[in-house]
Amino acid sequence: MNMNLMLKFLKLKRNLIRDYVTIILGTFIMAVGIVVFITPLKLAPGGVYGIAIILHHLLGTPIGLVGICLDIPLLLLGIWLLGAKFGAKTVVGIFSLAGFISLIEFVYGYAPLISLPDNPAIADPAANFIISLFGGVIVGSGLGLIFRTRATSGGTDIVATIISKYVKHIPLGTILMIVDSIIVLLALVVFEDWTIPLYSWLVIYVTGFMIDKIISGFDRRKALFIISECHDQIKSVIINEMERGGTYFKGKGMYHESDKRVIFTTITKKELPGLLYRIHEIDSNAFISIIDATDVLGEGFNSLREKALQ
Repeated sequence: MNMNLMLKFLKLKRNLIRDYVTIILGTFIMAVGIVVFITPLKLAPGGVYGIAIILHHLLGTPIGLVGICLDIPLLLLGIWLLGAKFGAKTVVGIFSLAGFISLIEFVYGYAPLISLPDNPAIADPAANFIISLFGGVIVGSGLGLIFRTRATSGGTDIVATIISKYVKHIPLGTILMIVDSIIVLLALVVFEDWTIPLYSWLVIYVTGFMIDKIISGFDRRKALFIISECHDQIKSVIINEMERGGTYFKGKGMYHESDKRVIFTTITKKELPGLLYRIHEIDSNAFISIIDATDVLGEGFNSLREKALQ
């Protein structure tokens, strides 16, 4: 019994170390995206660091220092109103992000990747687009790693959570988007450049896309509902040829009210064309509904245990 407890403790400790390493890696990646890609274009893609970037270009203040000065009061306010739900991981995320941003500011500075005029509107639009795109990819990748550990980077996440507590009829994601959009529009007012909010919203969109991909994975699966009179033959193909499993559902046709057997199975995108071809060979009149499965957990796919303990 003591040995089992020791093994569980060691595994918990290992998972905790992995989480903190992931948070630190994620915040470093975010810091690179913010300082190297986002800041030189004067973009303000939401969050406290959007405000920090605006203040940096107006007053010359360090982005990392301003970010942590904004984050700490928000964290304390969140703990006061919501309780200590953010945990040590979020605290590590907040301080490590500010630390890495300050380090990159000191080592790298604020030099743009390419030589840009003072007004981004007259710079090369293609270059601005590519830099904004890669900035969103890098920041989103870092945030995705942080979110995988069930932590946050603080900032407007806390603001949105506080607002959602009192404005329950608006989804949290919508509140976060509104808060970030207010910061984007603030950059428009300050810099008087209409291209800045457009590029900033591009960064926000790409960041959200990358977060979803990092959390759910890039390899989308396909879930199929198959209705056919030749269900036994199709079942044989799925089990014996493709070495996949599936589930039978009992159904009833709406038109003739005849009993049906519905096959539900999940396969990879690479396996889909082969299965469709074999089903067509067996029953060209089969009805098939195909949907994207963002994440598939269980035997033959991703480990449920590993996903739950990420």
